[in-house]
Amino acid sequence: MEMILTEITTVVWSVVCGLAGLTFVWYLSKKVLNADAGNEEMQRISGLVRKGAIAFLSRQYKTISYFLFIIFIIMFFLIAKKTAVAFIIGAGCSMLAGIIGMNISTLSSSRTAKKCEVSFNEALGIAFPGGAVMGLSVASLGMVGLGLVYIIYIWHGNVQGKELFTNIFEATKLIVGFSMGASSIALFARVGGGIYTKAADVGADLVGKVEKNIPEDDPRNPAVIADNVGDNVGDVAGMGADLYESYVGAIVSGMVIAMSNLASTKSAFLCLILSAAGIISSIIGVFFVKTKSDVDPQVSLNKSMLASVIAFILLSFGIINFWYKDMNAFWAILSGLTAGMVVGFTAQYYTSGKVVEKIAQKAVTGPATLVIEGTAYAMISTIIPLIAISLATIISYQLQGIYGIALSAIGMLALTGTTVAIDAYGPIADNAAGIAEMAHLGSEVRKRAERLDAVGNTTAAVGKGFAIGSAALTALALFTAYAETVNIGISSGINFFKVLNALDAKVVAGMLIGSVMPFFLVSKTLQAVGNAAYSIVEEVRRQFKEISGLMEGTAQPDSARCVDITTKAALQQMILPGVSAVIVPAFVGIFFGKNSLSGFLIGSLISGVPLAIFLANAGGAWDNAKKYIEEGNLGGKGSEAHKAAVVGDTIGDPFKDTSGPALNILLKLMSVVSLVFGLGFEKIYSWISTIVPFLR
Repeated sequence: MEMILTEITTVVWSVVCGLAGLTFVWYLSKKVLNADAGNEEMQRISGLVRKGAIAFLSRQYKTISYFLFIIFIIMFFLIAKKTAVAFIIGAGCSMLAGIIGMNISTLSSSRTAKKCEVSFNEALGIAFPGGAVMGLSVASLGMVGLGLVYIIYIWHGNVQGKELFTNIFEATKLIVGFSMGASSIALFARVGGGIYTKAADVGADLVGKVEKNIPEDDPRNPAVIADNVGDNVGDVAGMGADLYESYVGAIVSGMVIAMSNLASTKSAFLCLILSAAGIISSIIGVFFVKTKSDVDPQVSLNKSMLASVIAFILLSFGIINFWYKDMNAFWAILSGLTAGMVVGFTAQYYTSGKVVEKIAQKAVTGPATLVIEGTAYAMISTIIPLIAISLATIISYQLQGIYGIALSAIGMLALTGTTVAIDAYGPIADNAAGIAEMAHLGSEVRKRAERLDAVGNTTAAVGKGFAIGSAALTALALFTAYAETVNIGISSGINFFKVLNALDAKVVAGMLIGSVMPFFLVSKTLQAVGNAAYSIVEEVRRQFKEISGLMEGTAQPDSARCVDITTKAALQQMILPGVSAVIVPAFVGIFFGKNSLSGFLIGSLISGVPLAIFLANAGGAWDNAKKYIEEGNLGGKGSEAHKAAVVGDTIGDPFKDTSGPALNILLKLMSVVSLVFGLGFEKIYSWISTIVPFLR
């Protein structure tokens, strides 16, 4: 009893760390809001972006709420009432993180642009804290939500002794609902936001840069405001929901495996307290973001990441050495953290430096050779990350069994606060560059803002690398938790003896079906961006043709029309990809059984991870190749090479910001749906197979 109560204390401390993170979020928000928002024109432009972003997020959450209600009813009556409530709490925390992060992001951009008038370091001092609000909101709300669900369920009824242990076990099963709530929001937010941001971006670039030969973010372009709105709804709110879901999924999978495979509350609570240590480490990393005008800001951001990593290693070593007392767990965590760093910095290598210069040089002979070169580098960029993830999986399994795989995922995701902060900083810098252009702040201010933006594009690639790597390990951990739930295997301590037969026809069929699911999602999301971008291109062309004086700068564009077109298209076309992630696993599980569903999950993981890395790095490389030319290389802006690079960038936009990120969530959502409904699927399958014998 005393040991159990001691472990419950760790849950309380985890919640305290989460609340500390939210307190720091409040401090950073005050710092950003106390800065000068700029002149009247800057505030007007910022206000338009903010209004569009809030309107989109409100309509998106309203649309998602219908789906949430249906799933809630199903879970309430068929699974468990408390699991259904946890599902809503998980979804609500994800929504709240998106609202907080995007709210500060839209307020940070004009302030960052204003600071660019002073110095580069001053601008970074606003942009990064603005991104850190999103990052720490994600981690802190995830921790507080999980901890409170645990405390409420454990203490409800004032249970004691063995009954308390049973209640903890039930609570661990129930918080899977919390994870599913986070996953449901993440897929819709990432797909909807990704469709929005890239449709507006592609539409603005193709007409503005290529056809009209006007600068990026030119105020005459009707799609520019929609483009800036998209940066916030896709790359801040959507990306935050993505990492929030990964963060929660890794913790939940570890806790479920600990309780079902090890029957250990201490192992379950280790997942919480390590993640809480990650919040403290992320806070420490924020204070290392400082630079000088002659120093590459990438170096400053790398210092922040390195400081967070060192702090987390020291804290996790102390926690495991003095409390958990099994150092194999520490090495399992370190394997995941190391793999995450390898995946992230491999992405940085293939989306910057000499690789980007080689890709850009191909633009001299046209967009075809540019795209071919970028595709080749993106394909080869998948090798090192997959090897790193594979090694982390093997090492962590050898050290701690399937629980070690979950610890490895937690090690990769513990620094979500820092990872998301570095990623969310990019859209703020991008919007600041846009405001500097539209408000005519001068070439020097624009140059500083563009420098921040260029670094933000690379940091986004690093963030996407972490997201993809964590998706692989988290989906694998969730799959093993599902295997435990439906009894595919025999457990003994930390060892898990697989009985899933890879030569079984049903398993093979499941793997083949699962392997095409990522391609289906990518196809649908690319088509969605293409269709929406087509509408934007037609609208922008119409306005340039029909609005007298628009090209001369004497008339204002109808930006609201572009915002409305993109919003409707994104919300309509996010439904099918989102719903399919729930329906297809259900269909496989109900009509073909648990072995086929297991093969389905494995197949989707094997094809989805390299495809996601390929898409993210291809898009990032083409984007930076365009920026390399815009800096004055190979003819600079307006040259034929620049036009070719813009074409490559527009192809890569939906790759890196819509389809690739959506894959991360697809892999985890299908696993968590299987985990939550797995036993129900199996019961229905048993009944159907008695009626239709060939399904057995």
